[in-house]
Amino acid sequence: MDLRVFGLVHWIYLLITLTLSAVGLFFAKKYAKTEKTQNIILKSIAGMLLIWILLNRLSQVFRYEETRWYLIIPDSFCGMTSLVLALSVLLGKKDNIVYHFVWFISLVGTIITLVYPSFLDQSSSVFYLPTISGLLHHSLSLVMTIALLLFNQIHITYKKWYSTVFGFTAYFTVGAFQMSVFGLSDAFHIVEPMLDGTPLTAWVVAPIYIAGYSIVVLVIELIRKYKNKKEGN
Repeated sequence: MDLRVFGLVHWIYLLITLTLSAVGLFFAKKYAKTEKTQNIILKSIAGMLLIWILLNRLSQVFRYEETRWYLIIPDSFCGMTSLVLALSVLLGKKDNIVYHFVWFISLVGTIITLVYPSFLDQSSSVFYLPTISGLLHHSLSLVMTIALLLFNQIHITYKKWYSTVFGFTAYFTVGAFQMSVFGLSDAFHIVEPMLDGTPLTAWVVAPIYIAGYSIVVLVIELIRKYKNKKEGN
């Protein structure tokens, strides 16, 4: 199999997953008119997302000769975000505070990872469980994020900016715990950069992310105010 980034398998996967996601979201938006139906769709996606992120973590637990149960806890931004996103939809209410942290990090992180899945060549087959589960939980996380926006399950506002600070603090706390207690060399890129040869550790990326998030929220607020003013006239 051609498992290079931008190789044949990569392009085929992107074509299939983007097509199915776009078609599914289109029909969901068109025909799911009641909140009850929308909730069923959201929880179904969240259930599938939870299954695939758990399979991905279990594939890491049993990947080595020695079973490493501590690897069941995600040690990356994308892995933890998929888990948190799934649980927040399954257990939380509409527009809960967790959404306001994970929606943007999920949107940005999954797009980057699907465009450049650096883990694609870890085996000779794309159906190797760590590989296929990694691809699928990223895809479902993207679908979940877009579905939340389509169904107006989240009201994006600067008033809940603090969720981003709390979210990163929680991630870094988990990462520090994994490194100090389980002996991981790195978690959540606290030590090692996201891209080799760059200074892009979590300490550099987090403020950049928060600045980008603030700009996006500001633009959304300005658009909302413009629409409200126009409708008022």
